[in-house]
Amino acid sequence: MMPAQYAIARLRRDLTIGTTLNFTLASIAAICLVLPIGLDIGFAGTLLLVVVGGVWLVLSAQSVRGSRLAASSPSLIASGRLDAAEQQIEQALHTFSLYRTTKLLSLHHLAMLRHAQRRWEDCAQLCRALLSQRLGSLQSLARQSRLLLADSLLETGDVGGAYDALAALYHQRLSLAEAMNLLAVQLDYQSRVGAWEQMFEGAGTKVQLAELMPAPIAARAEALLALAARKLDKQDWANWLRARAELLGDVNELTRARPILWELWSAQNPAMHDA
Repeated sequence: MMPAQYAIARLRRDLTIGTTLNFTLASIAAICLVLPIGLDIGFAGTLLLVVVGGVWLVLSAQSVRGSRLAASSPSLIASGRLDAAEQQIEQALHTFSLYRTTKLLSLHHLAMLRHAQRRWEDCAQLCRALLSQRLGSLQSLARQSRLLLADSLLETGDVGGAYDALAALYHQRLSLAEAMNLLAVQLDYQSRVGAWEQMFEGAGTKVQLAELMPAPIAARAEALLALAARKLDKQDWANWLRARAELLGDVNELTRARPILWELWSAQNPAMHDA
């Protein structure tokens, strides 16, 4: 298993080498095109230009291989094939690439894998390293990394750090998947700071969004909304949302992962908490 610090160091080194090589090859090509105008080295310049082009083609072919390895990782993670994803990502990170995008995507996929493996501290380190880079057009990567970072920090008990990660997302245009992930993490954060009114605000829309989530995540989201409704004395909402959570997930798993949710069921069945 690749340590987070090693992967970060590898990324920084490869980005530096890739930038240097790109600049060097482009400079040599430019010199080859300009020098024959004033000097009688036309053939040598052409030969050098061919060599530079050949080197660039070889490195580009290797870079494409790394891009393909990186592209297949998310589907492996989503299907639960974490060992296969680990191998793919390690190969992608060890494969040289001229393209910054390939390396940045590979590190992001490693963060996704560590999140799926519940290695929260590693995931947080990888996300912070990624967010420290110039992402340019990869702003969707920045948003996804902030969501992973916030969730990982919540799991480690760093509520303040999670808020800082989430705050940058509130005024950005999000995709549907990003909006769902933001809602799930936001509800988790708000339950930890007791922001019950904020949690329940726009409950109807939040429930509709939660219904689109994978069942385990939807169950937690609706259970947290039920808890907020209970705290605000909206018992009809609390009962309905609790019933939805029971349909979508396992109560024991929900309460084990988030002990604060015991309140929803212990009042209904005091013996359950003792068990």
